[in-house]
Amino acid sequence: MARVLDLIHQGGPTMIPMVGMSVMTFACALERALFWFKLLSQEDHIVKEVLDAARYDLDKAAAIAEHSKSLPIGRFLLAPLKLRKPTPETFGLAMEAAADKEFAQMRRGDKLLESIVGIAPLLGLLGTVTGLIATFSNLNIGGGGASEGAGKAAAGIGEALITTAAGMIIAIIALFFFRILVTLQAQQTDYFYEVGSELELIYRQCWYESSDSDEPAHSPPSSTYAMKSPKFGTSQINSPAVGGRWSVQVSVDSGNTTIEPQIIDRQHSPSFSRQTNGEDGELDNEQQPTLTDNSTHQD
Repeated sequence: MARVLDLIHQGGPTMIPMVGMSVMTFACALERALFWFKLLSQEDHIVKEVLDAARYDLDKAAAIAEHSKSLPIGRFLLAPLKLRKPTPETFGLAMEAAADKEFAQMRRGDKLLESIVGIAPLLGLLGTVTGLIATFSNLNIGGGGASEGAGKAAAGIGEALITTAAGMIIAIIALFFFRILVTLQAQQTDYFYEVGSELELIYRQCWYESSDSDEPAHSPPSSTYAMKSPKFGTSQINSPAVGGRWSVQVSVDSGNTTIEPQIIDRQHSPSFSRQTNGEDGELDNEQQPTLTDNSTHQD
């Protein structure tokens, strides 16, 4: 420890900011090491549980991701799962937005290390220049006190060498940590896209496409017959369309002597029941209406 303090003292004023940068480099490296260790040691287990649950229960998968939202992978998987019945396009956009946000968090500390890599050698060079200036200013060529001047010159050269070495060492260490972080980020980016693609595929196959195929077919339109009879008042005959049968509505008007049934629309085979509110309450055999198709058909 005493040796380190002596080197700092001998390096001159430029050693002070370089000591600060060395502390920041190791602090950043330690914080990032804890972050990546926690993430890499748990993410495979979380991804397996979420993907397995997503095949059977999206709510359970979302609960697992919610429990792991302290990690980037948990927040990434939770973003699309917490949506309610999204389309595949919305599902994918939610994952992309969450991935971009998490990648920004993973790059935390990169700018600091990049700055240290660039600044530390320059500070070392500055210390070299100031040390050489001190060396030449202490030289007294042709004058007395040669031994004293040589000692001061040696101190200046030592200052120049110490600051140069310190700047290079700090830059090399910062660059080493930076390259490790960049490699981990690239691997994590590929992993996130792989997991996201698998989750989106599960959602499309197990939930979105299956829900479309399970929707019931539209019920066919009902059929209506409008009829006029000379004997009876207005009557309606209705039959609901069940099992592919016609739904019929018949209106009977006593104001006209001609029976003119009008088919508004129809389905398959006719089957109907009757309700009348005419004067006699039922149709006799002579005036039984005959249905004729005078309508346009609607599919």
